[in-house]
Amino acid sequence: MSIWALADLHLAQSVPAKNMAVFGPQWEGYMEKMAAAWDEMVKPEDLVLLPGDISWAMKLEEAKTDLEWIDARPGKKVMIRGNHDYWWGSSKKMSQVFPPSIHFIHNTAFHWQDVAIGGTRLWDTPEYNFNGYVHFQENPQAKTKVSLYEPENDEAIFNRELERLKMSLRQMNPRAKLKIAMTHYPPIGADLQPSRTSGILEEFGIQVCAFGHLHNLKKNQPLFGTIRGIQYLLTASDYLDFRPIQIL
Repeated sequence: MSIWALADLHLAQSVPAKNMAVFGPQWEGYMEKMAAAWDEMVKPEDLVLLPGDISWAMKLEEAKTDLEWIDARPGKKVMIRGNHDYWWGSSKKMSQVFPPSIHFIHNTAFHWQDVAIGGTRLWDTPEYNFNGYVHFQENPQAKTKVSLYEPENDEAIFNRELERLKMSLRQMNPRAKLKIAMTHYPPIGADLQPSRTSGILEEFGIQVCAFGHLHNLKKNQPLFGTIRGIQYLLTASDYLDFRPIQIL
């Protein structure tokens, strides 16, 4: 039995106008590419981690089509919320809608075999940035320009996310053989210098952290790795050529 990860699916079946192909030829047919690779690589008994930005749907009812797409893929799946998952609702509502093969982490932890998984979305932070690593590209569908970082508001959101991370990790089985965290935003800079988030992950004995959010990355630049006992894995779908990456 294996564990895989793939973030930033950005499924758009119920909102085809938000198909990611508008961002360039690398996104052409991305949903078909993901389905083909997933079906080829993942076995029914495997676990697939989905670290956020699952669906472009705005409402939970609209997201059903994309959840069914995920349910049709092999394996058990567990996901967290990304910054574009506007459809994400209360635990009660999602439990009523989610297909049986899909689970979610929402201020909770998930256990599978001898593996404990926790996590949260995180948010923007001035601790580190990736300006030197990303080919910035405006969204051609955007109608207004917004600030990427609003210090007071974003810091409050970030601090709240740190508390949610602690809440989730506290619920993991301390005797688990493998402890994995999922975040949507990167928990650390590309240079792996200590951060507020990495300190929490180290405190709880996390061994692997899978995350996404970063797109259009420049080629041939070293990104992340293993430090202080934690392997940091960028699992954004376009970074992985829309193929799940094997963790275990």
